[in-house]
Amino acid sequence: MPLFNVYPLYNVTPVSGKGIYVYDDKGTEYLDLYGGHAVISIGHAHPKYVEAVSNQVAVLGFYSNAVQNPLQVELANKIEQLSGCAAYELFLCNSGAEANENALKLASFKTGKTRVVAFDNGFHGRTSAAVAATDNKNIIAPINAQQEVTILPLNDIEGVKKELEKGDVCAVIVEFIQGVGGLDQGTTEFFETVDKLCKANNTMFIADEVQSGYGRSGKFFAFQHYNVTPDIISIAKGMGNGFPIGGILIHPKIEAKFGMLGTTFGGNHLACAAGLSVLNVIEDQHLMDNVNVMSEYFIKLAKTIPQIKNIKGRGLMLGLEFDFEVGELRKKLIYNHHIFTGGASNKKLLRILPPLTVGKDHINQFFEALIEALTEVENNVIAN
Repeated sequence: MPLFNVYPLYNVTPVSGKGIYVYDDKGTEYLDLYGGHAVISIGHAHPKYVEAVSNQVAVLGFYSNAVQNPLQVELANKIEQLSGCAAYELFLCNSGAEANENALKLASFKTGKTRVVAFDNGFHGRTSAAVAATDNKNIIAPINAQQEVTILPLNDIEGVKKELEKGDVCAVIVEFIQGVGGLDQGTTEFFETVDKLCKANNTMFIADEVQSGYGRSGKFFAFQHYNVTPDIISIAKGMGNGFPIGGILIHPKIEAKFGMLGTTFGGNHLACAAGLSVLNVIEDQHLMDNVNVMSEYFIKLAKTIPQIKNIKGRGLMLGLEFDFEVGELRKKLIYNHHIFTGGASNKKLLRILPPLTVGKDHINQFFEALIEALTEVENNVIAN
């Protein structure tokens, strides 16, 4: 049976990984500066992660949410400890899309309203309401388009105010650093004013931290760079270091009711073991400190390369913007220099999302290869 052909694939077949590197079926080593869309947070096959998942699957991999699961409580307490989000409550699911779907559903339950405000170039997932709030008409099917969503320009404070004062908006959802959209960020004034507007208009402020959370921005959550208090925080990608897990942190003013949310696989024993191991490594190896040090070093080197026209993002969620589309450059990096990087809806942007364990030697390796790859691309242009 053939696979449903929805992914354009590079001709690379990874079969193993260790730390910042992956290895293909021919034994070639690749520097992974993309982490599978920011999923690999503590490095491939980290020994603490392998030990935790192996030990848990050997005793109990799964049972439903109809019984007590102390690992969920332990995970919730550890998230609270490291994030500083005191008094929030945790609901666990399986992915970022599901996290945002539940966040939007919960906002509608709480407010009794139906409309959502989202922003240009935002990406929130591919499920029904999450994809409707995503600024990409190509992935919104007619059944999704029935959702009531208004998409505004980022930083449009007056637009948000006007929409919220209409009285039918249940949620404003925003990425504090856009991922797929190209690493754009709102201003401090924008985020802090929107937070106040939501509170004044009985609207839930949802921080989509699916990609920017778990230390990637240099703080545990990207919204913590601002003076805001989200009502709901969605999390996923770096949460399980590759094991499927997601969730939402819910402000205590939102009261739970039996049956309001639910999931079969969410918060299972194996997922919780994986999630706990990630948090323990982030804490024990001081990875948020490493994020800030490595980010500063990366940006310093990036500023020395004249072809880079703009450096976007924060922490280890970075983008290098050029004055040409980077598709060919990414191919040179992966095939000629064996380095994984990412793209974005902004075709001139190279996305860098390495494991939080990345070191200066890895960054040096990348920039040496980038300089060579830029020369190769320029020579191709001249030749053609």
